[in-house]
Amino acid sequence: MEKKHTVIHNTAEKRYELDLGEGDMALLEYVPGKGLVVLTHTEVPPKYEGQGIGKELVLAALEDIRSKGLLVVPQCPFVVTYIRRHPEWMDLVLTAESAKR
Repeated sequence: MEKKHTVIHNTAEKRYELDLGEGDMALLEYVPGKGLVVLTHTEVPPKYEGQGIGKELVLAALEDIRSKGLLVVPQCPFVVTYIRRHPEWMDLVLTAESAKR
């Protein structure tokens, strides 16, 4: 997927942000844990829905999380659906097996 925007990891707010201009922002909130990140909520302004903004945001977050060697607990339904549709990210999902590592 072609990246159209720059996603910022705002550690102070515990979220990934995508500035859409004109005061609009898409975000993916998370809760950090020991060796993992719980992805809790994705939000895209209504006028940007259906344009791939959420996918771009989730992809950037997963790439960042993978680069840090962390696992993911996807609680946000959008993230769950994204990972199901893109099984190349399944190795990041915390499972009973991966928890034993």
